This record gives sequence, structure tokens and C-alpha cells, in this order.
Amino acid sequence: MNTQTRFGAGIVLLVAASMTLTACGGDSDSGSDSKDKIKGAETSSTPPPATSTPSSTPMDDGVDRPEIKLPADVNHVFEDRTTGDPKKDAVLADNERNILAEDDAILRADPKSPALRFYNTGEGLVSAVNWVKEFVDADLSFTGTVRYFNRRVVLDGDDKAALSYCGDESKAHNKDRKTGKVTKSAPSAQSYVFYNSHLSKNEKGVWQVTKLISERGAKACQP
Repeated sequence: MNTQTRFGAGIVLLVAASMTLTACGGDSDSGSDSKDKIKGAETSSTPPPATSTPSSTPMDDGVDRPEIKLPADVNHVFEDRTTGDPKKDAVLADNERNILAEDDAILRADPKSPALRFYNTGEGLVSAVNWVKEFVDADLSFTGTVRYFNRRVVLDGDDKAALSYCGDESKAHNKDRKTGKVTKSAPSAQSYVFYNSHLSKNEKGVWQVTKLISERGAKACQP
């Protein structure tokens, strides 16, 4: 059941009964075509090799942000962290923080997490909250490593941006919230997700997601 026009961030292929869930990110329609893409935020068709190590937290920018601490069995790799443009780098940094915030809410089964509201607004917030609720209702969590790559930012003035990126979920797995049992599945084309998001910069200087559209199995993200 792929019902999310999800905001962003993260991704772990999770399957429970008839539900297909993605930690750190849900899909809208997996068959989304090019009209769902944000103009100017396309990605390269050749992903970089999966040899990165988990990345550190973005540098402090002086904004008072919610504290997020994830368990040791959940890791993230964020590639393309710097562009040489401070404004674009700020968008990328808040993209990372947003993904971590959503994963934290999923892992703690907390759709009311203040961090979700800190990094999402409007339609983006509704999608993020509903996405966490799906995990809670399915009694699912996740474990492993998710890699984010081919991250591209297009600025629209000083307070709007488009961001596209790929997610590699091939090393992340289902985890039953009650029993702790991990269900592993073989990597496939469906382990890769392409994301297009709209963001707006609020009065605090935080880049919040207003909308995200995703395409699971996208060729642009395949290894």
C-alpha cells in the first residue's frame, strides 16, 4: 500500500503483510512519471559507489534545534554534502536533519514528535506524521544503513528551493517492534528510491519540507 506523498527523508524497505513501508520515507505512486519531478532538480543517472562510511551530524549553524539521538544499529550515509554555495549547503544540511528527525519519530513510535514539526510544514508535515503513524500501526521499526546520494539543490530566490536525491535501502531491514526480530530481504531495484522535494526557509532560518514526491525503483538511482 503506497499512499504517501511523503516528505523526506530516509528510506528503508519495510514489508508487513500487504503494506510496503519505507523507513525515512514513503512512496506516493511507485510509477510516478516525469510530470511529478521538480523542474531543475533532476539527478545524474550514474550513482556513486556504495563505499561511504556513516557521516557525522551537520555543523552547528546557531539555530536552536531539537536534539536527536538514534540507536547504534541505525546508520545514515549522506553524500554530496557540500556544493561550494553556503545557501545550497544549508538546504542539504536541513535535509539530513529532517531525515534523522523522521527516523527518530519512527523508531520511538512518536508521530507527535516536535522534530517533525520543526523540519516539515503544510502538506509536508501532514505526510510525515501520517507516515510515522503507518509504522506505529504496523508495529514496525527498522535497522541497518541507508545511503543518500546524487543530492542536487536548485534555489528559487532566498527562501525557496527544490531538492532531489536518491536513497539506497539495500542494507536496511525490517524490525518487529515487539519481538525485535529482523527480517532481511535481498537487494533489488525496489531498494532504490528517487525523491523530489519542495522546501521553504522559515523565519528561524530552517529549511522546511513543504512537499515531497518519490519514485521507488527509479532507474536514475540504480547502481
